[in-house]
Amino acid sequence: MNKWDKQIDRLVEYFRSGEKKLGEGKIGVEFEHLVLDGKTYETIPYRGPRGIAETFKDLEAKGWIGVYEGEDILGAEKGSTVISTEPALQFEVSFNSEKCLSKLDDDYVSFIKEVEGVFHSKGQILAAIGYQPVTKIDEIEISPKRRYSYMYEHFKSKGSHAHNMMKGTAAVQVVIDYFSEEDFIRKFRIGNALSPILYNVFDNAYFFEGEKYKGNNLRQLIWENTDSERSGVPAFAFDKDLSYASYAEYILNNDIIFTDTDGHLEGTQGRPFKDMFDPDKASDKEILHAISIVFPDLRLKKYLEFRMIDSLPYPLNMAVTALIKGLMYSEMNLNSLEEDFNEMTYKDLEEGRMQGKTRGIKGLYLGKTYLEWATYLYDLAYQALHKEERKYLKPMKKILDQGKSPKDIFGQVLEKEGMDTAMDLVKVEV
Repeated sequence: MNKWDKQIDRLVEYFRSGEKKLGEGKIGVEFEHLVLDGKTYETIPYRGPRGIAETFKDLEAKGWIGVYEGEDILGAEKGSTVISTEPALQFEVSFNSEKCLSKLDDDYVSFIKEVEGVFHSKGQILAAIGYQPVTKIDEIEISPKRRYSYMYEHFKSKGSHAHNMMKGTAAVQVVIDYFSEEDFIRKFRIGNALSPILYNVFDNAYFFEGEKYKGNNLRQLIWENTDSERSGVPAFAFDKDLSYASYAEYILNNDIIFTDTDGHLEGTQGRPFKDMFDPDKASDKEILHAISIVFPDLRLKKYLEFRMIDSLPYPLNMAVTALIKGLMYSEMNLNSLEEDFNEMTYKDLEEGRMQGKTRGIKGLYLGKTYLEWATYLYDLAYQALHKEERKYLKPMKKILDQGKSPKDIFGQVLEKEGMDTAMDLVKVEV
């Protein structure tokens, strides 16, 4: 067997090791927030009085365990709750995947109750919004986390909006399990077909570089112009011969930007992973790094990660989590969606993306408006969820009833009642 085939087999083995037993699927979340001044809505820097580093120190004093890189504190952990920071110090919180939405909801509410007093004491807020409302990216220093300096340099020669992605955006990420290669294939196709719907229906980015964004679906625009080799929907997503091996080739042909050997980071100077990957010696940690440094809308690790959703305020962030659970863990719904997207092509996806940019939630995609798709998906998820979990979908009804995305609703309030009232919509409170 040649080296290429061995490399493919090693990655396929890794993906196969992530398969869960049927019926044991869980759901996980990562919620990103912007840390902003409570009056000016400017972003908060890492260093200095009231900076993010000081906030982490305050959390240490409250019993959290600080996560350090050298002398820099860049995260904190307490039980199953992990706080980490993105390139512009976006405050990301994640929890263990759970069977029940109620446990995730409880974990998130507990997290907010623990940290909101720290931010309030500094005159700051956590904001769940898709893009920085005031501060421009040239005014934001990159996090001292070393991996981000390599990424920042790499992206200088890539897409026009790569640094906007790193410094400006915040997201919701939802994680689901797969049970076999066949289950992965089905969920990967369906998830990527859902991508433009999730972008548009949950569009929550009103601002871009301190000004009103005049288009729709800013997050999609930014990711389309980040790095075409590693972001967006992969070209093979709707191929009839889609497999673990297809995704393995995608990873092997991508530059991994930097290597990390026991904490020693070194740039790769544009070399693809296949040039450095020894399938006989590589650890799972090395594979995980290669997988984590690509950023498609739907990412395969030992789970599937939905990455196309703007940061959303509570409890709307739980609503989109419930929606994905109801769609992806129902055999009946997967069958229905498989039929809906059976003839899906990449051209269909591109046409739908363009409609979203120009018309937003009223745009057409595969013969339906995005609002019609949202209503349809809501009904599917509602029927599939246990009656005790259906309540988590309720905040999505506001979008359906008003026929407006969160961005549209934000803009309407901003025009009528001003910035402070509009920002109250995205302020994280429980």
